[in-house]
Amino acid sequence: MSTLLNTVHASAPASEIKLHTLELTNASFPNGAYRWVQGFNDESLTLENGQEFTFEGMGFGVSLAERSLRGNQDIQFQIDNVTGEALRAINDVIDSGEKMLVVYRCYLDSNHSAPAQPATRMTATGVTADYRSVNVIADFHDFVNLKWPVQRYTPTLAPGLAA
Repeated sequence: MSTLLNTVHASAPASEIKLHTLELTNASFPNGAYRWVQGFNDESLTLENGQEFTFEGMGFGVSLAERSLRGNQDIQFQIDNVTGEALRAINDVIDSGEKMLVVYRCYLDSNHSAPAQPATRMTATGVTADYRSVNVIADFHDFVNLKWPVQRYTPTLAPGLAA
């Protein structure tokens, strides 16, 4: 996390504003993704891979996961006043049962060249949509209960091991 972002979290200087962004990705979406920034204005922002995109200004609420030792944490977003086109596309993904990826990024208004912290990538596990808003619940993969190492050393794989 950047030093400037730590300062913003600690003292909230009036000259620095956090820009929360949300990206919903699915192959069926126009250009592969919907990208929104919390606020009234569209913002041109550069992703962590150097690509620049225009994020549409949108009112949405973010409920970030608390830091804990739980293996499965989720984040909730409520996006208000989505366009009819976006609503239809999201409903189509819900109905088809396809995966919808969710990426949350935080930028500082003074620096649009890169996110202020690493992007949080999740998979949508619950989506409800109506003509007023879209509610998305996305979670991280369960890292606590993930087996490690991924490759198990068994007598079949490594014949020198005793059974």
